[in-house]
Amino acid sequence: MIPSSLALRGLGAAAGTGLGALAVAAFVRRYRRRARRRVLLERLGRFALEAVHRVQVPDGMGGFFHVDHLLLTPRGVLILDTRRVPGLIFGGDQMSEWTVLARGQRDTFENPQPALYDRIAAVKALVGEVPVEGLIVFSNVGRFAKGKPKGVVMLDELEAGLVPVDPAASASRADEPAGIATLRSAWAKLVTHLRASPHEFTNL
Repeated sequence: MIPSSLALRGLGAAAGTGLGALAVAAFVRRYRRRARRRVLLERLGRFALEAVHRVQVPDGMGGFFHVDHLLLTPRGVLILDTRRVPGLIFGGDQMSEWTVLARGQRDTFENPQPALYDRIAAVKALVGEVPVEGLIVFSNVGRFAKGKPKGVVMLDELEAGLVPVDPAASASRADEPAGIATLRSAWAKLVTHLRASPHEFTNL
């Protein structure tokens, strides 16, 4: 028969080992999230003359919309809504809810397109004639089963539709086309209306 003191010490050691394993797992998850965040911001920076992240845009009715990423590109203002949805995704322009199948389970989430359109309209109201586009960027941990709905791209496809920016030229603003000055002026006006968002963006 094991003495009670030894039994308690054994239970304590087992509990300590379990808590230690949980702490290590939590640390690894945080590290991976930070790494994904850093990589994403570096990728976006290659295509942005200017950029802000985790901001709120006035909705014109006294409220605000959260925006994950807001970029000034050579083509205008680009809004990015980032999503990490593992599994097989079924979504469509006319569907109010999209479905995801993962690990034998079926879940649904709200169609993100209407929210993106609201954000585009809110930004357009602040920048006038400057072009404003929006994309919903899904992590590569998921895939769409029957084609991607309008305005949706996978992370690996994002760069194909963007124009790289020369960091040196952007910093000095040397040799920039005349139209870029107009974009920068609209951007400067836009950022005066923004405020920091309490919501995190998704680390793809």
